[in-house]
Amino acid sequence: MTAMEEFAEYYGMPSWSVTNAFRVLTRKKPLEDSNESKLAKVLSAFDLTALGIGSTLGVGVYVLAGEVSKQYAGPAVVVSFLIAAIASIFAGLCYAEFGARVPKAGSAYIYSYVTIGEFIAFLIGWNLILEYAIGSASVVKGLSTYLDQLCGNPMSSFLGTHMPINIDGMGAYPDLFAFVVTILFSLAIAVGAKESTRVNNVFTMLNLGVVLFVIIAGLFKVNRSNWSIPKSEVPEGYGDGGFMPYGVSGIIKGAAVCFYGFIGFDCIATAGEEAKNPKKSIPFAVIVSLAMIFLAYFGVSTVLTMMLPYFEQDEKAPLPHVFRINGWHVAEYVVSIGAMFGLCSSMMGAMFPLPRIVFAMSNDGLLFKFLGDISDKYKTPFKGTMITGLLTGILAAVFNLSQLVNMMSIGTLLAYSMVASCVLMLRYEVDDRRESRIVGNGRAMGQDQDQPCALWRRVFNLNGQTVPTKQTSRIVTYSVTLFSLWCMVFSQILTKFEEDLANVSSFDGIKLVLGTIPLVVLLLIISRQPTSGVKLSFKVPLVPWLPGISILINIYLMIKLDILTWVRFSIWIAIGLAIFLSYGIRHSRLRQREQRNNSMAIMRDCSNSALLGGQENSKYGNEVPLILMHSTS
Repeated sequence: MTAMEEFAEYYGMPSWSVTNAFRVLTRKKPLEDSNESKLAKVLSAFDLTALGIGSTLGVGVYVLAGEVSKQYAGPAVVVSFLIAAIASIFAGLCYAEFGARVPKAGSAYIYSYVTIGEFIAFLIGWNLILEYAIGSASVVKGLSTYLDQLCGNPMSSFLGTHMPINIDGMGAYPDLFAFVVTILFSLAIAVGAKESTRVNNVFTMLNLGVVLFVIIAGLFKVNRSNWSIPKSEVPEGYGDGGFMPYGVSGIIKGAAVCFYGFIGFDCIATAGEEAKNPKKSIPFAVIVSLAMIFLAYFGVSTVLTMMLPYFEQDEKAPLPHVFRINGWHVAEYVVSIGAMFGLCSSMMGAMFPLPRIVFAMSNDGLLFKFLGDISDKYKTPFKGTMITGLLTGILAAVFNLSQLVNMMSIGTLLAYSMVASCVLMLRYEVDDRRESRIVGNGRAMGQDQDQPCALWRRVFNLNGQTVPTKQTSRIVTYSVTLFSLWCMVFSQILTKFEEDLANVSSFDGIKLVLGTIPLVVLLLIISRQPTSGVKLSFKVPLVPWLPGISILINIYLMIKLDILTWVRFSIWIAIGLAIFLSYGIRHSRLRQREQRNNSMAIMRDCSNSALLGGQENSKYGNEVPLILMHSTS
């Protein structure tokens, strides 16, 4: 084998094999990157908390409670919100640990880059771009529609008449207002993180003020009998009355819908490089924002269902409707104005992470370099922010987004699952990318503990091993992979209980029990492995059980999405793969770092060979200059 062939084999460059391909796709980013961030560190814990609340507590608080109470759960919507909050907190705790461990811009993207590898990290990052772009476009579209209806539909009437779009799958007219608003918000975010978060803080405080007003004002009109309406007074098609008119299955279905009302807090983690003290402020902001969001949802849904029977709720605008029914027109207008602030806050929270994801991927060489250029004046990725804003504005102006909303959900749920998986892998990983800790006779810790023994003893760690090794790390990785795959099978079993609980047979019960056993065994295997001794300011409690439950919930909700969502998602992934294989894999900073390291190794080998017997004895011979020229190009 020639030197060039050895060089190509080492980098997977053009001489490919399965081993080389796997090594290239799974190369990991060092956990502790010494490169100083170019982003300004200006965000406090309060700013991050307001960002999380603003991005999550948007239009959902004004719509979701009425929809879920009328269609799914009745007054038990408060229980649905509680279940959804618990599920969200599981995911939030995982984000909090990673925020303490990897305080970098990029959220789930950088987390998966550190733990799993470059290829999966790119897919997650590409996925998050889709999530935030569609999320931002849908929010600004909602803002435009809400304002248009509030003013008597002048915009839709004029543009629909003079500039119609007669194409299936697109909007009825180009929404110029939505496009202009998106560009203005992008400009506000591009001018500076601190300035944009100040605007977001104002919107969020006003939004919380309106929510508090709704709860306090509504308490004067509550009627506890609306939680115990007899079946005889309930119209046909609205369940059996009482607190749980649709039964337990209705509460579970409602919880699945309510779960989407908590989506958005992950934007906190994308601002890690701009936080003053990310290892403490990110966990604090995630937990506090989720707690406040739950209290807001719980309070609003309680007042809403006590003020008016659940079957009389307005699904599209429940809060103005319930105050209008009670004759409180001032409160109706206050709530309408609050919805505008809520939408603006939600839009700021949805748009803020998008350029940060693009910046992180561009900075790592996986996306085009100019997208990550930092402005000398504003200390933000100005070009990337405006370009992503332009694309989001086009989506909002031209397309009918009603069919794309589920795509935002699939991206978020996949990111949640990956973060929970990464928490498990890192908690039990021996990280040979850190400096080796030398003990005793000079061997690295844990090196002498990988002794051969029976497979079942290794799997359950019956030898009482206390220091993680590569072997125990592999056991955890395989277990997490099998657990995720089995969650897909188990979700199909659970679907029967959700959709037709009244007709569940004993055979279905046996399948449920048998399907639960592998999940418990796999988590038990993970829990038996030795954990990493890395000190963190925050750690997820009850590992691996809480991350495992989070993975199960997220995969279950993904399985519930329709087939067309998976098809559109596959098309988006195919576009991303084309970019990764044609650009990202060749311009990756990790690949360039490997090339430099290998060049230095070759030069050392040449020097040693020259000392031993001259240049002619080097195994690289006269091809060395060519190799070095290739590696530095």
